Amino acid sequence: MDRKDFELLDQDRLFLDGLDKKWEAINDGSKWILIHDFVLPDGYTENTVTLAIRIEAGYPMGPLDMMYVYPQIQRKDGKQIVAADVFQALDQKQFQRWSRHRTTDNPWVFGQDSIETHYYLIEEAFNLELAK
Repeated sequence: MDRKDFELLDQDRLFLDGLDKKWEAINDGSKWILIHDFVLPDGYTENTVTLAIRIEAGYPMGPLDMMYVYPQIQRKDGKQIVAADVFQALDQKQFQRWSRHRTTDNPWVFGQDSIETHYYLIEEAFNLELAK
């Protein structure tokens, strides 16, 4: 569990190394970053997941999009999570896709945005979901 199938930009590698979590860069039809033991805020059926980020073909000029988790999670209060009902086969598992996208108020900015900024948006998305 230490696969590095492709090279990352230095800033991305340094950020991931600084997380103090195991992470992998795998090629499974697309390029993916897997971050193991990603801690979820209290309110979900799991405390930690493997978080997957697909490295889009145009990255870093083009945006990263969405997030994927394994195992599947639900809200503890039973409320439905909108746009998280599609699954992605990845690394011989079924990852739950959370369809979350940048907006015109928060567009991708080449030279400013990266895996790091996407990671923080993912953290925010998990918190925002619980506030609904």
